[in-house]
Amino acid sequence: MSQEETNVELKEAEVKDAEVKDTEVKDTEVKDGEVKDGEVKDGEVKDGEVKDAEATDGGLTDAEAQEAELDQEEQEKQPMTGGLDACGDAASPGAAEKNGSVHLKIPEEAEVKFTGLSKEELLRVAGTPGWVRTRWALLIVFWLGWLGMLVAAVVLILQAPPCRDLPELNWWNKGPLYQIGDVQAFSQNLKGLEQRLESLEQLKVKGLVLGPIHVAPADQPKDLRFEEISPDAGNLEQFKGLVKAAHKKGISVVLDLTPNYRGSGSWFSNVSVTNVAERLKSALVFWLDQGVDGVQLAGVERVASVVPLLWSDIRAIVQNGTEEVLIGVTERTSADEVSSLLSSTGVDLLLSGVLRAANTDATERAQSIQQLYSSHNQSRLAWSLGGRADGHLATLGGPALLRLHQLLLLTLPGTPVFNYGDEIGLEDEEERESSRRLFQALSELRGRERSLMFGDFLLLYNSSSSLAFLRSWDQSERYLAAFNWADEAATLPLSLPALPQHATVSLSTDDGSPASNSKVQLEALRLGPGQATLLKFPYSA
Repeated sequence: MSQEETNVELKEAEVKDAEVKDTEVKDTEVKDGEVKDGEVKDGEVKDGEVKDAEATDGGLTDAEAQEAELDQEEQEKQPMTGGLDACGDAASPGAAEKNGSVHLKIPEEAEVKFTGLSKEELLRVAGTPGWVRTRWALLIVFWLGWLGMLVAAVVLILQAPPCRDLPELNWWNKGPLYQIGDVQAFSQNLKGLEQRLESLEQLKVKGLVLGPIHVAPADQPKDLRFEEISPDAGNLEQFKGLVKAAHKKGISVVLDLTPNYRGSGSWFSNVSVTNVAERLKSALVFWLDQGVDGVQLAGVERVASVVPLLWSDIRAIVQNGTEEVLIGVTERTSADEVSSLLSSTGVDLLLSGVLRAANTDATERAQSIQQLYSSHNQSRLAWSLGGRADGHLATLGGPALLRLHQLLLLTLPGTPVFNYGDEIGLEDEEERESSRRLFQALSELRGRERSLMFGDFLLLYNSSSSLAFLRSWDQSERYLAAFNWADEAATLPLSLPALPQHATVSLSTDDGSPASNSKVQLEALRLGPGQATLLKFPYSA
């Protein structure tokens, strides 16, 4: 066989193979009984061979041309896989993709990051005349603005009123003192008192005035033993534990060493005053060594006048340190006498009967308060309405006026002194709890607000049954206290130039009337029977 014949036979074999493949492809594209005619894979041309499309002789009619166009549209609707799966095998009818679904993978665009200008580019731009002028303009504007704010701040400081220097306060000026004259009645013994210190801490009590608890048979100076604790009160170890625990809670302890506290006279007779005062000097050293923060003595006017030299020694022992207080107690009720004793005895605080004098109305109280405030530094003033020998606040002033008197004592200029139980009034449980809440709120407020702790005192209004005064300090918030002792309602006309038209209710002895934080009109301040209220308003230049 010649070479040319061999080539012809090879070509014919290739054509036959291609026709067989076309037939197999057409068979696989039959779906739901429909046979697609004329579908032949394109691109299967090898070695430059080109397959001619099959056409009928003599051309196509219009109907055939239309049918051909429909066939072409059907082909376009077929899956692009051509009926083959990913491995090139014919796909099953159930696995074929829906017509028209085309999976295209769009390449993600590369994220363009802004890197800014390079150092060289920045240097070139920064050196241009426009940027140089801009920088200089911004620099000048900055410094002009800074200098303007500095000048404005200096002007405001110079024009503002100067702040007052805070007064020097001792610990007994910073909160109320709490007297426990009868330890057995209060807590059975000194150990029980130690366990109740937390309750006193909640009342913001700054000092505990304890006793007398020393051995002192009534009217028997020879049996007086200052340095020995009476067995019904406890023992020395309990006392040391009490002092240590109180100091941890910020409560100071003052010991009452009144010599003849069980008898008829505080210092026995005139004959015994000298001997008792001499013995007291050594006792003071002993108890101060035990950690007490001060001493209270009743009848100071007697010992100061009878043995003035010994009284000076007593003062020197107690007042030698800066943290120990010497409290005097007198039965005098006249403001003139109390003022004179405060000056002559030299005690740090003097408790008197000024506020509890019999047949004293609100006008006389106001005058006494004003006289003492005008004559002495308020750090030496002390106010009390009860005590160990006088009874409780609710007994002396009446249960209905208990909270009124609490508010009075805790807002006057000076140190308030309460007897144990005055915070609850010793009434029924509901009243006791309400009174305790008011006492605690007032005590906390007094320890926080400068106007109440050491502020100036200004009498605003007083009559036979009502009283109003103002407490203020520098630019701190002002507090106005108003009281009505009468059995009927009262209206107080408070329309002074120093007062605003309205003030805010801080506390009131009548729960909810007026409500806390509500506004009241000062021109006609109405108080109910036995009611007191504490108002506040801001400083105004």
